[in-house]
Amino acid sequence: QVQVVESGGGLVQAGGSLRLSCTASGFTFDDYNMGWLRQAPGKEREAVSCINWSGVITYYADSVKGRFTISRDNAKNTLSLQMNSLKPEDTAMYYCAALRRSCAYFLEYARGDFGGQGTQVTVSS
Repeated sequence: QVQVVESGGGLVQAGGSLRLSCTASGFTFDDYNMGWLRQAPGKEREAVSCINWSGVITYYADSVKGRFTISRDNAKNTLSLQMNSLKPEDTAMYYCAALRRSCAYFLEYARGDFGGQGTQVTVSS
């Protein structure tokens, strides 16, 4: 059974940090590019970051560039997102997504092949 499970969300003050994790199972993890999406209430879904299958190439939305770092461990089937210098506008539900399409596609269309249930990130001012 294909499954991705996000964790690590929470409440943090502006300027703080959080590390999100995504654990994958039921599919060949390193066959897929992986990404993080977020969606805030009343707003469109936004692609935050993406990493290619090998972990060598990373992509970031302009809104998080320089503050967020995506990484993956193919031996452990895990994806991570280190979020620093958090801002209230980063408040959203964050979702892990697996995709066979390119990361460029993911960043433009904010769409993966499948994903998890999400983890809530709330940044207070």
